[in-house]
Amino acid sequence: MNPNKQNGVRVRFPPSPTGYCHVGTARMAVLNYLFARKNDGHIIFRSEDTDKERSTKEYEEDIMESVKWLGLDWDEFYRQSERTSVYVHALQTLIDKDAAYVSEEESKKEAGQIVKVVRLKNPNKVVKFQDAIRGEISFDTTELKDFVVARAIDDPLYHLSVVVDDADMGITHVIRGEEHISNTPRQILIQEALGYARPIYAHYPLFLGADKSKLSKRKGDVAVRDYREDGFLPEAMLNFVGILGWTPPSGKEILSLGEMVQEFDIKDLHKSGAVFDMDKLRWYNRQYLLKKDDVEFAAYALPPLENALKERGVSWDENTAKKLVQDLKERISVAADISESAMAGEFDFFFADPMPDLSHIPQKGGSVSDTIAHLESAKNLLYKLENEAWSDAERIKGAVWEYATSAGRGAVLWPLRYALTGKDKSPDPFEVASVLGKTAALRRIDNALKILQTV
Repeated sequence: MNPNKQNGVRVRFPPSPTGYCHVGTARMAVLNYLFARKNDGHIIFRSEDTDKERSTKEYEEDIMESVKWLGLDWDEFYRQSERTSVYVHALQTLIDKDAAYVSEEESKKEAGQIVKVVRLKNPNKVVKFQDAIRGEISFDTTELKDFVVARAIDDPLYHLSVVVDDADMGITHVIRGEEHISNTPRQILIQEALGYARPIYAHYPLFLGADKSKLSKRKGDVAVRDYREDGFLPEAMLNFVGILGWTPPSGKEILSLGEMVQEFDIKDLHKSGAVFDMDKLRWYNRQYLLKKDDVEFAAYALPPLENALKERGVSWDENTAKKLVQDLKERISVAADISESAMAGEFDFFFADPMPDLSHIPQKGGSVSDTIAHLESAKNLLYKLENEAWSDAERIKGAVWEYATSAGRGAVLWPLRYALTGKDKSPDPFEVASVLGKTAALRRIDNALKILQTV
C-alpha cells in the first residue's frame, strides 16, 4: 500500500470504457458510493482502459457523465493506461523474487509467432477469504496452474493491474458483482506474492430479468443514456437502482441519496439476484414526476410533445400545449410515453382541426337530421357561455348537460365529442373543449354540421 494514502475506508469504482455505461455499471457505482459515504470514506474512479482495441474516450466520458447524472461523485481519478510504469515495476519485482517467470510461448493470435508472457508461479494452495455479503469462500487454486499475468513485461493483464492499483491506491473494500468471485483467488495469489495487504471483499448478486433469467438488453440491461433519453429522472433511476437487492431498515421505498447513505449497511444486501422490473422503474419515475409543480412538469413534458408533433407535421401551439400539462401529468410515467402517444396521433386534434367522417358523426343508430338538431342546440348553448368560463371543463359541461340529459346523452355527446376530436375514442368532450377554447370548439362543431348538411 502506498504510505502516502490516508487511512480509513477507500473504495474504487473501476469501469472498463469498452461500452456505454449500463445499469450494472451504475449499480456498482451506487453501492460503492453509499458504502464510502456512510463510512466517511474516499471513492476512487479508476478507468480500466488497458483493452486498447475496445476502450475509447467516448465511452469513458459517457460513464463519467452517467455517474454524475445520477448525482454521484468521487474523490480521486486514475486511468490505467497512464500507469504502465507502476505495473512494470511490480512485474519485475515478481520475477526478481522468483514468484513469476518469463515464458516463451506460441502466440494464440498468430501461429508460429513466439511471444514472451509472464506467468505467476502458483503455490497450489487453498485460498479462503471472508466475503462481507456471502461469508467464507474457499478455492483450491491448483487447477489454475501457473497463470499468465502479463502478455509482455510492459503489457499487464487485468488481474495484475487491478491488484497493483488496489494496493497502491489503498483500497480497503472491493465491492463488485458476483461474476468477479472467480477472479478473487488469482488476485489473492498475486497480492500474497507481492506482499500486499488483502482488502475486504463484498460480492453482490447480479440483476435478473422479470422472469428471473439473466438480464439482457431486451429485459432492461441497456445504457443509462437510453433511459435518460426516454425521460427517466436521475433521482428516480438512482432510487430504483440503489434499493434493488437491498431493503432499507426504514422499509421506505422512496429515498433521497442522503437518506440511502444514512440507512445503508452492506450486510443488508440480499444474497439472491435482484429483479430489474421495468414496471417498478416506471412507478418510481412517476412518483418523482408527481412531485413536480406545473411549471417544472411543463419543462419536462412539453419538449417531447413538440418534437413528436413536428415530426408528424402537426403545427405547434405553446398556449394549447400548456393547457395539456395536468392531463399529461395524470397519464404518464415517463416522457417516452408522451412521444409514443403523440406519434400515434393521440394529440393531433388539440392542435389541428379534425376531418370528421360523415358516417361517424351521428351516434350509432342515430339519424342525420336528429344529429344536426342536437349539434345546433349544443352550439347555441355553448355560444352563450361567457369567454372566461371556457377554461373550466365543469362550466362547459354545465352549459349543455341539462339538454343532453333530456334529449339523450349519447345522442348529444357522441356527435359533440366526435366533432371536436374526429376520433371514436378520445377524452371527455368538455375537457377537450376547455383546451381548445371557444372559437376553435365552435368552429369544429360548425365543420361537422356542414358535413352533415351535405347529405
